[in-house]
Amino acid sequence: MIDTAPQPNIGEQPPARKEVSATIKVAIVEDNDSVRAGLAAMIRMSSDLVLAGLFPDAEAAFRDIEAFAPDVILMDIHLPGASGIECVKEVKKLLPQTQIIMVTIEENSLRVFDSLEAGASGYLVKNTPPERILEAIREVHRGGSPMSSHIARALVQRFHQNPATHTDENLTHREEEILRYVSQGYRAKEIGELLGISPYTVQTHIRNIYEKLHVRSRAQAIAKLTRYGGPNNMK
Repeated sequence: MIDTAPQPNIGEQPPARKEVSATIKVAIVEDNDSVRAGLAAMIRMSSDLVLAGLFPDAEAAFRDIEAFAPDVILMDIHLPGASGIECVKEVKKLLPQTQIIMVTIEENSLRVFDSLEAGASGYLVKNTPPERILEAIREVHRGGSPMSSHIARALVQRFHQNPATHTDENLTHREEEILRYVSQGYRAKEIGELLGISPYTVQTHIRNIYEKLHVRSRAQAIAKLTRYGGPNNMK
């Protein structure tokens, strides 16, 4: 990706788009200058997105990102100094409502789990087409958990290789059922249609699941589910 427009300084807030009444504020934490510039150019060309800070490392993000209050952060894993995973943990303490998408060359499944459990809500590889990255930003802002297709397949395959044999003592049968659908990418409305219950009821179950599993997002729940081999093994 090549940046064809002037870049804001690192940590500098670009002017807000006057013609757009509702935008998604996006920050980028990436040490590679050309990748950072390319991602910034892509954000700048989207009418519903606004660039809310560029950070070359975790330390710069720790220091300045809270002031920009981005809705979504694109985060690399391999950063100089503190890693992207460590950065996710600290940024989520500062900005718990901000959604973070890992954008990285790293495809190791343990790195995926670590990122999601740290608080990331999505995981994309760097060769993901630009239009898919833009849609992932919108998707995560709507409450989804965007992932590169082969990463998502790997998570689902791991889950199917380690199916639960009985309901966890802390989860009801309905909650376990809903968690299985969540792990396969179904949204609340779709789960409600499958189970014959309202989306509101599904969301209530999901909130209860998050509380019981001590997670904060769909992505963390999926990571915990796949890492430990099913609801009955998650402690």
